[in-house]
Amino acid sequence: MRWVLGVLLVLLVVLQYRLWIAEGSIAEQQRLKAQVEEFTRVNAELESRNAVLEREVLELQSGNAGVEQRAREQLILVREGEVFYQIEDSDAPPVKSGKAE
Repeated sequence: MRWVLGVLLVLLVVLQYRLWIAEGSIAEQQRLKAQVEEFTRVNAELESRNAVLEREVLELQSGNAGVEQRAREQLILVREGEVFYQIEDSDAPPVKSGKAE
């Protein structure tokens, strides 16, 4: 009877080890769930960024209007005969030039 109790005790220890520590344990499952959630979040961000880039590519492929708009916005280019006006915010501090006074 004593050896049966010993075998059951060893079996209990082995099963507890597998449950809490070994491969496929509860701790590992929690870690993997957190990893899947993180990858899902990153994947959603990348999908939204890809959608924006895809729209930009389609706009640029559709003609010169998209290219012209990007040049105006990013490079502040104007057509010949146009006048560029830059309005400064009155609350903003004045911009200092690099020249010595």
